[in-house]
Amino acid sequence: MLAPTISREEELHWLALTLVPGLGSRAADKLLARFRTPQAVFRASRTELEAAGVSGALAQSIASGCSFEDAVTQQEKMNAAGAVAVTRHDPRYPPLLREIFDPPVMLFAHGRVELLESLMFAVVGTRRPTPYGLAVAERLAGDLAKAGLTIVSGMARGIDTAAHRGALAENGDTVAVLGCGVDVVYPSENRKLAADLATRGLLISEFPMGATAFPQNFPIRNRIISGMSTGVLVAEGAQYSGSSITARLALDQNREVFAVPGNITSKASWGPNLLIKQGAKLVQDWNDVVVDLSPEIRRQLIERSRQRLLGEAPATSEGQPASVFSGPSGGVARKLLEILKVDAATHLDDLISAVDESSPSELIAALFELEVEGLVRQLPGKYFVKVW
Repeated sequence: MLAPTISREEELHWLALTLVPGLGSRAADKLLARFRTPQAVFRASRTELEAAGVSGALAQSIASGCSFEDAVTQQEKMNAAGAVAVTRHDPRYPPLLREIFDPPVMLFAHGRVELLESLMFAVVGTRRPTPYGLAVAERLAGDLAKAGLTIVSGMARGIDTAAHRGALAENGDTVAVLGCGVDVVYPSENRKLAADLATRGLLISEFPMGATAFPQNFPIRNRIISGMSTGVLVAEGAQYSGSSITARLALDQNREVFAVPGNITSKASWGPNLLIKQGAKLVQDWNDVVVDLSPEIRRQLIERSRQRLLGEAPATSEGQPASVFSGPSGGVARKLLEILKVDAATHLDDLISAVDESSPSELIAALFELEVEGLVRQLPGKYFVKVW
């Protein structure tokens, strides 16, 4: 993880900039593009600020420095809660989030801030799910977390909660993007989940400390959920639900959209079923997601899986990295190489049936290992062949 480079004084200026009344992220972008730092923004005259593209009233508000008192209060609240500021200039700021139309000027973060640099994938859905929706969200989130993706959701009741819990249950990584301050628990029944996320995962928000969870905040935060993720999976949701908004934002941001099909008579399935009709990738298991990600992301997942299975790539007595056969999945790997052929592809389901003494997750981990070692190649449609 790259270390933060911001001082307490610099943090105060960033906070003051984000707290200027009426200054949105796009206007702040214009000012930072012109003056480069918040300190330079506050040193500028009203005339210079207006020349940078802000209104006269907004320029007067910035020049007056009226937001610094609130900034000091925010710093005190951050210190008390153990939260930190991650600014747009911070190397820890999510790289994908920088690419969207209106990225937040600053994020408040509480927990494992290093997760902002990981490969993230969003799992979202309705606040009023069916038992089916809860089950698939928790299972898919857990499986995707085991595959090396950091699960992103909004910690709302329903599907979001199931996604976070699924990732945590598998000792995976997860990030909650809140529609309130990171020191505010909403909904209140997620108090224990919030505590778990603050220690084992990460809570982030662009809203200041102590901010109430107003309804209008949630569509705003949805752009962060999709913006920082490589893709978005919708488990359940009505046709015009918040999860459908997130999916549309993901499409606007050039992210992959995935959906879990559901009962056509259930209103909770209208959203994902419609997304599938419109071209979203249909998901039945976690591998439907992984095989559709870019080759670069898949290579990173394979490497991460390899490191985790080998305990951060321990060395042999000769100083060379341990091979796939000396790791926890070594026995499964040998069995797979006996089954796989060079001249005929074998489907994943057939491999799972043939190696029935191992769980599907162990088998897939071994396939990851063999692929990164160059011994196995995956073909479209979940088929595998042995490399000559």
